[in-house]
Amino acid sequence: MCKLCANSAVLSNLPASPSRRVAMGMMGAISLLGMSAAVRAAQAQPLPKLANALSPDQAIKRLMEGNERYTSGNTQNRSFVSTRAALANGQNPYACILSCADSRVSPELCFDEERGDLFVTRVAGNYVTNDILASLEYGVAVLHSPLIAVLGHTRCGAVSATVNALEKQAEFPGHIQTIVTALMPAVRAVAAKPHTGTLIQASTIENIKQNVQRLQEATPILSNAVQGGKIEIVGGLYDLETGRVELVA
Repeated sequence: MCKLCANSAVLSNLPASPSRRVAMGMMGAISLLGMSAAVRAAQAQPLPKLANALSPDQAIKRLMEGNERYTSGNTQNRSFVSTRAALANGQNPYACILSCADSRVSPELCFDEERGDLFVTRVAGNYVTNDILASLEYGVAVLHSPLIAVLGHTRCGAVSATVNALEKQAEFPGHIQTIVTALMPAVRAVAAKPHTGTLIQASTIENIKQNVQRLQEATPILSNAVQGGKIEIVGGLYDLETGRVELVA
């Protein structure tokens, strides 16, 4: 048995005294320091994709240029075999995406990118949950992605359901109702004031904007990174008919 394990075994049999709590806290700190050292060691390895080391503005430009290729049909040729070995040892995506789970929206396709370029999180309605936030924090703090994009889309079923819940008091089975509850603030905000287009269209954009702001203000990791100029957080609307992404936040 290693010394750390032996110490843990001994401590587990001690009464819950202040000195024991201090000792356990010290061991926890040592463990975290070890993890931090491992992360630093991993980051010291050569970047799998040198082209992904970008500034926030460069990352936005690359996303939009990729979408232009996608909408025009001039997408890049890819060889997954050529990148497999490099990506097996690490990743350095240049952008994190919070996308709707809709099967008609595929971030890697609509931005004409390949494996290792985008760190994608998805949930119906493209809204921030605790797990989504933790994943995006990992993308920024550990993978050093300089950009987060919240990607909504036209004719979103989650937003439509929320509008029905507001206008017709519709209710939904199982855990689907939790999605409606999460999106309701955006729908209510739009319904309470004059807006252009349909309530669904305006609410879709408002939901994107609210979640961009939520991420910008998320403490401590994302808010500090935004204030320090290390990342930008933007919002885009994907048009199902044209494939074009318009920045709306």
